[in-house]
Amino acid sequence: ALPRHRYVCMTASQELSPIAAALTEVRSRVSEAAAAANRSPPRLVAVSKTKPVPLLLEAYEAGMRDFGENYVQELVEKAPQMPSDVSWRFIGKLQSNKAKLLVQGVPSLAVVETLDSVKLADRLQKAVEAGGRDTPLGVMVQVNTSPWEGSKGGVLPEEAGALAEHVQARCPGLVLEGLMTIGAPGEASCFRTLLSCRDAVAAQLDVPAAALELSMGMS
Repeated sequence: ALPRHRYVCMTASQELSPIAAALTEVRSRVSEAAAAANRSPPRLVAVSKTKPVPLLLEAYEAGMRDFGENYVQELVEKAPQMPSDVSWRFIGKLQSNKAKLLVQGVPSLAVVETLDSVKLADRLQKAVEAGGRDTPLGVMVQVNTSPWEGSKGGVLPEEAGALAEHVQARCPGLVLEGLMTIGAPGEASCFRTLLSCRDAVAAQLDVPAAALELSMGMS
């Protein structure tokens, strides 16, 4: 099965035409793969960490709306310089003591994809309450599907259900969007593990599996 959305990284040297051309090529490849799998195309997220705002604006003009950032301070500085309809996705390691700065500093923050603890969920919940958001903040439980690497974050697959339940039961300002993993390079088994984990979490929460997105790795 294909992931619900994928990442595409931009290089600082690209100008408008190359970016538009690159996006066209990637979208075409994604659409072809989705058609071959008999499903709708996944979400495409532009990883824009360390890239200057003018480059992001070029991607925006080429039709990108979903941007992924890894660093809190960088995102807080960039967000006000971008159009208000940008959907920001935080994809980096988030320390619980920076949850308030992230949530309140980026009103258009759509999803935190790296939820990995009850403590972080509670901090995000408090930040949402204090910030007065009009809509709940989306979160994705980060699952470590390659623990043998010793370098990836996230909860183990067997722990994902408990964290998801905590969000559902204790965090009304958050909404569980799905599960995320980075996975080991070249290891398709990591994605199969996440798919199985999604099915187990959905059963535990008594929701359709299709209601939970899967965010898998990078391109």
